[in-house]
Amino acid sequence: MNIPDIDLPRIVVIGSGFAGLRFCKKIDSSKYQVVLLDKNNYHTFQPLLYQVASSGLEPDSIVYPIRKIFKGKKNFYFRMAETQNIDTDLQEVQTSIGNLHFDHLIIATGATSNFFGMANIEKYAMPMKSLTEALDLRSLIIQNFEEALNTNDLKERERLMNFVIVGAGATGVEVAGALAELKTQVLPQDYPDLDIRRMQIHILEAGPKVLGNMSAHASRKSAEYLKNRGINIWLNTMVKDFDGKTVVCNNQNFETNTLVWAAGISGQSPKGLNVEKSRASRLITDDTNQVKGLDHVFAIGDIAQMNTDENPNGHAMLASVAEQQGSFLAKNLNRVAIGKEMKPFVYNDKGTMATIGRNKAVVDLSFIKFGGFIGWLTWMFVHLMLLVDFRSRLVVFINWVWSYIFYDKGTRIIMRKVNRPKVEG
Repeated sequence: MNIPDIDLPRIVVIGSGFAGLRFCKKIDSSKYQVVLLDKNNYHTFQPLLYQVASSGLEPDSIVYPIRKIFKGKKNFYFRMAETQNIDTDLQEVQTSIGNLHFDHLIIATGATSNFFGMANIEKYAMPMKSLTEALDLRSLIIQNFEEALNTNDLKERERLMNFVIVGAGATGVEVAGALAELKTQVLPQDYPDLDIRRMQIHILEAGPKVLGNMSAHASRKSAEYLKNRGINIWLNTMVKDFDGKTVVCNNQNFETNTLVWAAGISGQSPKGLNVEKSRASRLITDDTNQVKGLDHVFAIGDIAQMNTDENPNGHAMLASVAEQQGSFLAKNLNRVAIGKEMKPFVYNDKGTMATIGRNKAVVDLSFIKFGGFIGWLTWMFVHLMLLVDFRSRLVVFINWVWSYIFYDKGTRIIMRKVNRPKVEG
């Protein structure tokens, strides 16, 4: 792997998501050699993936080169590699480009879509956890309307113009809101020879309310905003199967060629870790983020489950948690380097928010809960500030202003044709 051996302890970080990125920024590399591993050479701002999927933003607006982020940081090395196995006895990470010894290992591999063992869902549904998946969904949405123009089969045309989103969390409602904007503002002009009014957007939620992890106020207001945009909400509706054409649920079925899966995520841990994991495949850690049962191995972000009295099932899998854990663990290891003890991590909940599209969002803060236009402005400001650099903020802001003024989403292109698995029957 061509990493020099020097007289400093080596920290190996796996994953350049919010947690891994923040850790690498905050760690004192005059006291440690830091090696960051990731299968991609860029960091993705995942909260805005749905805007790439719905043609609102280009992918380069929400990704940033890792090497540029850490330009000039001494004793820091990045290698683009896939982690294949971890040998905790040898303290070695085995990757697609070679093996690497570590003194401390930081696992920040994040989460992946959880299909709950349903093979057909995994085969035919469209997840949205990566940039590639978001681009595939964008291409598929446009492909559907191109195909709808060319079919005389009315039932098939309806399937192509119907969209079913599974999961009414923040991702689900944001995708639904973006599709509703396409339906009312963009697609009628792009496809004047199609009756876009026949396009249907359904949200299926197994639980009793929308945005179940937010306040009753946020849940009620978001449901109101969604319905006002013509989105159908189906609560207490569990998906059982999907054959590429029909979504089978516990109470009724839905005809669609496009099922967007936003129903659940699970931890994505490397192989070789013979330790306790949660039901969601997250690594159990103590209050310093050290993986229980392993020395010098830590987990941060979505992959980590730190059980507390306040959160018996661990902290929520949110970017804010990941960033705080990454920053705090770096400070703790900086303390260790000068002979001090680690401190326990305490999450500072600054609030949660979700947008349902133009002028509508809900915001839960510890001291106030609000929504509507002010909530939407708050959502936009916070997400702009969380982007990595000024260029990204400027590009995203210009795109948002253009879209707001001209009712236009300018990236309605098929990057590459999505070849769906062949539907049997």
